[in-house]
Amino acid sequence: QVQLVESGGGLVQAGGSLRLSCAASGAMVSGSVMAWYRQQAPGKQRDLVAFIRDDGSTNYTDSVKGRFIISRDNAKNTVYLQMNSLQPEDSAIYYCNRVRFKLAWGQGTQVTVSS
Repeated sequence: QVQLVESGGGLVQAGGSLRLSCAASGAMVSGSVMAWYRQQAPGKQRDLVAFIRDDGSTNYTDSVKGRFIISRDNAKNTVYLQMNSLQPEDSAIYYCNRVRFKLAWGQGTQVTVSS
């Protein structure tokens, strides 16, 4: 059974940092372009935050460039998102998934940034 499990969220003050993890089971991260998405309000679409190719190259949405770092450990079948200089507008539920051939969405991890 394929499962994505996100963790590492929490409540943090503006300017703080969090590191999110996404562990995949039943499916290999290796060979896939993996991404972090966020949903900032119930019913809103999930927006792409960052993605990482299998060769380690990365891409970020403009609002997080210079603050977030996506990385992957194929041996651990895990993707990470280091989030620095967090701002209240970064508050959201964060999910990971493939960019193409998406897997079933996990439960996400809640990030709340207080001002």
